[in-house]
Amino acid sequence: MASKQNAEQDPNYPKLTAGEHARIALNVARMCKRSLAGENADRSDLERRIDRIIDGARKRAEKNAKNSRR
Repeated sequence: MASKQNAEQDPNYPKLTAGEHARIALNVARMCKRSLAGENADRSDLERRIDRIIDGARKRAEKNAKNSRR
């Protein structure tokens, strides 16, 4: 039995643009490549990049919501 996907978006996760999706995908691919190098490979810089992309999208969403209320 196939599970029904939740159509609602997580309120803590902002809607991303196509460019942001691409940048996150690139960083995740780089993280995968580093993980192939071994357990001791440091991926924290890439995790921070992804966090900054999501934070920027969250700020943009808040700004757009604030402007649309006027």
